[in-house]
Amino acid sequence: MAEFDYDLIIIGSGPSGRAAAIQAGKLKRKVLVIDRKDRLGGVSVHTGTIPSKTLRETVLNLSGWRERSFYGRSYRVKDQISAEDLKARLHMTLDYEVDVLEHQFNRNHVETLNGLAKFVGPHEIEVATEAGDTTRVTSAKFLIATGTRTYRPDYVPFNGKTVVDGDDFLEMDEIPRSLCVIGAGVIGVEYATMFSALDVRVTLIEPRETFLDFIDSHLIEEFTHQIRENGVDLRLGAAVEKIEDEGSHIEISLDNGRHIRAEMLLFAAGRMGATSALNLDAVGLPTDHRGRLEVERKTYQTSVPHIYATGDVIGHPSLASTSLQQGRVAACHALETPTMPESPWFPYGIYSVPEMSTCGMSEEELQERGIPYEVGVARFRETSRGHIMGLEHGMLKMLLSLKTRRVLGVQIVGEGATELIHIGQAVMNLKGTVDYFIQNTFNYPTLAEAYKIAGLDAFNRMPIPDEFKVKKKPVEKTVPDKKIDGTAEGKAAE
Repeated sequence: MAEFDYDLIIIGSGPSGRAAAIQAGKLKRKVLVIDRKDRLGGVSVHTGTIPSKTLRETVLNLSGWRERSFYGRSYRVKDQISAEDLKARLHMTLDYEVDVLEHQFNRNHVETLNGLAKFVGPHEIEVATEAGDTTRVTSAKFLIATGTRTYRPDYVPFNGKTVVDGDDFLEMDEIPRSLCVIGAGVIGVEYATMFSALDVRVTLIEPRETFLDFIDSHLIEEFTHQIRENGVDLRLGAAVEKIEDEGSHIEISLDNGRHIRAEMLLFAAGRMGATSALNLDAVGLPTDHRGRLEVERKTYQTSVPHIYATGDVIGHPSLASTSLQQGRVAACHALETPTMPESPWFPYGIYSVPEMSTCGMSEEELQERGIPYEVGVARFRETSRGHIMGLEHGMLKMLLSLKTRRVLGVQIVGEGATELIHIGQAVMNLKGTVDYFIQNTFNYPTLAEAYKIAGLDAFNRMPIPDEFKVKKKPVEKTVPDKKIDGTAEGKAAE
């Protein structure tokens, strides 16, 4: 067997690259992580998951958003919120994340190399550093975890200040008074609703008639109602015809004749697999039209058996949570180590305002499959905890099989949705039924009580199972031996 420099080389240090590297380190294998940035963490840490969620928390805290139902819409924790206020917490969080990651790599003896990697042979990679040097390294196995980059079409006049993509957006010098967001995907919806909470006038444009189609339509209806009530101008079914940078403002023309004027434009319509610089032709590895790689979904092997790919670069579901799991599974398979299979049900979390989270099937999927089902719904305002928190909105929806009584899907919109979803996820992965929610006691007062309310809502409309039915004992007719009466003999008999 040929001698290689490493057992596993990982290109990219985002969630899946990080998980794979630590797993390989725990297995005491020689592993190298190559990243083109001088700081580890990938898009997730620097421009994606962590920054956007940190920004959301900062916005909700400084604006006093969570307390406005009690103290009125004019309530503020800080009157004049600046871009620097938003960035301060952001940079503290990012520095901490990078520090933790570097410590994890050092503790598990994971080597790192900064530079741009490209394949020069089946088992060899050339890395170009920013200093202009190049170095070549070999490995028995490779993992491509390069993630994605923003899609930047020619008709959008990006300038990094007032016309920006998702990566530039976090570097804004000042908070705009008006913002137009093109693309009602996860990123577009999150940023649009966050800035609406800052009382920025937000217009959200989506060329299609619907958005976030992987989420139950009932939940989207509830969400749409709430964001419109919060001030987001949602424009569906109109494509962008022209974008003009007028210096002091941006003019956007839609194909239905409407015009939007805003101080800033965020273009968030899609991302591309970051594979163009890898020279994949050298190993005979094809990509699709968006630069993504095809893999075998149980092992994450590409069509070249010793090369694996995980994370956003393989497309759906493109979540940091699933990427972490994929990286660990791929590393175990590449290093021929047994591992537990992935659970079938995983949650989606959308950190908008209000947040949403789902796990399992939607009503549309159940109808397509012809599965008879029942629905249980709970409103957060029906819980005491909801009243205490001042929640006017929020909903938990549970989908149950009429045949087996099993939980098939849970959808939540409202405060704490991304935390609450894990109760439903656990019950679903353990093949639990609605009976779990009926039989168990929840802490009071909590938002988690919504599970019990939704469970009872559905249970009361479902056929009662045999084990819950009260079984009546047959009445035995007995004939007394002698009649007992009020006579002296009768009293004596008593």
